Amino acid sequence: MDTPISVTETTEQEAAPKPTKEYVEELVKRAKAAIGRMAALSTLLKDQALSAMADSLEVKSEEILEANGKDLEAYEESGRGKDKAFADRLRLTPERIGEMAKGIREIAKLPDPVGETVKLWRRPNGMLVGRVRVPIGVIGIIYESRPNVTADSAALCLKSGNVCILRGGSEAIQSNTAIAAILSESAEKAGVPAGAISFVDRTDREVALELLKQDQSIDLIIPRGGESLMKTVTEESHIPVIKHDKGVCHTYVDVDADLAMAKSVCFNAKAQRPSTCNAMETLLVHQNIARALLPDLVKQLHEAGVEVRGCPKTCQLCPEANPAAEGDYGQEFLALILAVKVVKHMDEAMEHIARYGSRHTEAIITNDYVRSQRFLREVDASAVLVNASTRLNDGYQFGLGAEIGISTTRIHARGPMGLEELTCSKFVVYGSGQIRE
Repeated sequence: MDTPISVTETTEQEAAPKPTKEYVEELVKRAKAAIGRMAALSTLLKDQALSAMADSLEVKSEEILEANGKDLEAYEESGRGKDKAFADRLRLTPERIGEMAKGIREIAKLPDPVGETVKLWRRPNGMLVGRVRVPIGVIGIIYESRPNVTADSAALCLKSGNVCILRGGSEAIQSNTAIAAILSESAEKAGVPAGAISFVDRTDREVALELLKQDQSIDLIIPRGGESLMKTVTEESHIPVIKHDKGVCHTYVDVDADLAMAKSVCFNAKAQRPSTCNAMETLLVHQNIARALLPDLVKQLHEAGVEVRGCPKTCQLCPEANPAAEGDYGQEFLALILAVKVVKHMDEAMEHIARYGSRHTEAIITNDYVRSQRFLREVDASAVLVNASTRLNDGYQFGLGAEIGISTTRIHARGPMGLEELTCSKFVVYGSGQIRE
């Protein structure tokens, strides 16, 4: 006779977590099952679901803030609380939740890219050949610290007909779990298939590594975070990856720049929100304009709490500046720290950017059209701006709605990834009995 299992033993067995491989495979299977229905959803249903998701975030904002408070408390207790930039990215406020909801509503207003005919042409045999936008499929998004990424990613994937598997960092597990549950519940009530918004509620590294092996079920991986995350994902993934890498962003102030404009743009690029990837990290100034620009600008930055680390010429002109070390150039500070260098000419500025930049966002302040066009042509970055702040390299600012991130990869999509960038294309053919001779 078999030995009976006690109630206590049964409860313990049921409470035991599933093995990592089984957990991931079940999650991925559920997500994959939603693909067909997601691709067929009408624009009206998707927009209604997005509206419901935005409303739910606002209605349940206190629940989200409570969860976020637990994350912030755990972060402080971890001993890493001195990293103010990281804490800023982690923190949610009623205003930031409102911005998340607003971003989702903006996505609902955007044209649906799914089914759009990109191009259509007729062959000599009378056959019509076209390219049509279709969803990519299942997209795995692995990210750190920013809970708003959960809302942005879910909304963008839904509108573009994709299924998403969201894996946030351990530091925001409470916030992300709350947001994902609210979004998926409201979306499903509106008619979105279960599994379309899937969330990994385990924080152990093994789960992420197992997720990166699911190349038969996941079509694309998008990582957002620091160098360590990028390195792990690119080395371990069996799935195509579009990187959203660090932002070592420069602004070059040219010899004939408008001084008032330069001060305004540079101050905004550094001080408006320094913890973001599109904040300026290095300022390059033409030597002929340095004396007229730097003293006032550095003083203004210093008064705003920015630590300026400058080259010898900068320190000579600005008593508030500290000497820069070689390692300061090419550094992503994500804080109120700015490296400054005076250069001889635009060629030196572009050489500096090519050496130290991360191909994220670069800007020039100039009134010379010819030089501005040369800068646009020759500087390699996902976005190059003329007379504008690097902080503007953003999906919302570019009119794409909320973005899934800023791609620094050259393949498929580069720069802010909005709805169109979350689709690929397939060929469609209209024939009338044509055969191959």
